[in-house]
Order: sequence, then structure tokens, then C-alpha cells
Amino acid sequence: MRKKIALFCNVSPNAVIESMDVDTIYDVPLVMLKEKLDKVVLSKLRLSAKNEPVLDQWKAFLAHVKHPKNEVNIALVGKYVELPDAYKSINEAFIHAGAANECTVKVKYIHSELLTPENVASKLKGFNGVLVAPGFGGRGIDGKLAAIQFVRENNVPFFGICLGMQCCVIEFARNVIGFKNAHSVEMDEQTKYPVIDMMSEQKAITQKGGTMRLGAYDCQITKGSLASKIYGKSKISERHRHRYEFNSKYTKDFEKHGMQITGINPKTGLAEIVEIPKHPFFIGVQFHPELKSTVENPHPIFVKFIKKAIESKA
Repeated sequence: MRKKIALFCNVSPNAVIESMDVDTIYDVPLVMLKEKLDKVVLSKLRLSAKNEPVLDQWKAFLAHVKHPKNEVNIALVGKYVELPDAYKSINEAFIHAGAANECTVKVKYIHSELLTPENVASKLKGFNGVLVAPGFGGRGIDGKLAAIQFVRENNVPFFGICLGMQCCVIEFARNVIGFKNAHSVEMDEQTKYPVIDMMSEQKAITQKGGTMRLGAYDCQITKGSLASKIYGKSKISERHRHRYEFNSKYTKDFEKHGMQITGINPKTGLAEIVEIPKHPFFIGVQFHPELKSTVENPHPIFVKFIKKAIESKA
């Protein structure tokens, strides 16, 4: 069969590569290795094929994915749940973090537009952790706020990314500090308490893309914080994609009531990470950690979030 395909495609028989169905996309590199695709490509490029690829870490990852010792249920609260690929990077980061903990992470999408203060307890019952996802615009915000209030008050492990971080700031401002109707100016330009605002230098820019903070930015982490324990270092760099920021004029109000800003951009002073130290695991980040997670280097926040989710089952 290989000879026939090679003849009709005008390639050598060893360049006919079988692409078999596999259980997971992470099996593909090993299947391609078995087919000697790497040697064929290197040969065509006239590069040395003497050294064998070292895939021990990859194989260990696959073993943990296929033979987990534990299982956790994570609720992903978002407003794009009808388009699951919107959260593809987050899902993959959960796979990476699950393998690091020898655990299967079962992610269930919860549509934030369907969450209310009345049904949030029943909707989030039984989950070992809740992630409030990124997004733009005001649709579904009330549901995200309800979810965050529930996990904050019931000590459920919480992880907020970008808009998820901004929502936990809004929820805390309203229900803990007492800033009635505090909001982001993205959703309410006339809010009395704009705890999430746009930087002054951004306001003069009319093109939406031009107002976004894009790409990698440094972050200085507070010593002794949850973030410092997660990363194991004081200076990190993470990727961003957002327009609005924590309004630093309210920093003292938040810290006085128990929410700490534990990650700050050293050049601008903008808040990157918020935490509630008295909560078992409550962290919100302005950046997108899911974009840096890989098989061999799972993102540490996802890894520690899943670890805490496992512990919460006990």
C-alpha cells in the first residue's frame, strides 16, 4: 500500500506517513515518531538525524493523563460557553495542570447569563473549584459577580482571569467594602465607584485596539503572598490582552478590608494580581496565564489551583 501511494504521489515509500486516530492529540508526536516522520523531514532538509529526540517528559505527561490517580470538577463561568473554543487555551492549561497533579480535570461550562443570586448555590454545588473566565462587555457580568460572591463566602477555590479578576474586584467593592453599585467604566461610565477604569493616557485614543495593553509585561510580586508561593520568585513576565485596569486610587480601601494587591507592574504601578489571604485559595490576575502553559511547563497558577481543588475534596 505504501509503495502504491508513493508511486501515485511521486514520493519515496518511506515518506508515506500513516496518520492514525489516537485517544488524545498529545499522542500524535509519539505516533509520528514511530512512523519516523522526523527522520524523513531531516533527511529532506539534509540535516543530521543521528540524535534521538528526548521525550521522557512527554511520555510521563501522557502516562499521567491516561492513568490519573484523582479527579476534580471545575466550573468555568463564562459568557461564551456556546463557543467552547473561546476557552481552548484555558482547557489545555487544565490538562497540563491535571497531569502535573496526576489528576483528571473535568471542566463544566456554566453560562454566566443563567446565574443569579437565587440559583448560584445549586448551580455551583459539588464543584471543587471555580474559574471565572475572560471576556469583553457587560453581558453576563451579574452572573459572574454572583458566582464570585458564592465562592468567596463559601471558601471554594477561586481563580479569575482578566475580566474574571476585574469582576472579583467589583464584587468585593460592593459586598465587602460597601461601595454600592461599584463597577467598571466599561459597563457603567457613570458609576460612583469606578474600581475598574481606563488609564488616563488611554482615554485620548479612539481606536479600540490602540487602547489595549497587549503582549508581555513584567510583574513584581509581594513577598509572602499566595502568588509568591505559586511562582517561587518575585519577578515574573506574563501576557496581556485588555483595556481596563484596577483603579489604584482605591487600593487602601481594598487592603483595609482584606483584599491585597500582590502583583504590580514595576514601571506603571498597575495592579496585576489580587488575593484574599484569609480565603483558602482566592486569586485574580489581570494577565492571561493560560497562554504560556505547555506540556513540559504547565502554568504554576493552574497547577496550584488544581492542587487546592484536590485538597478541597478531603
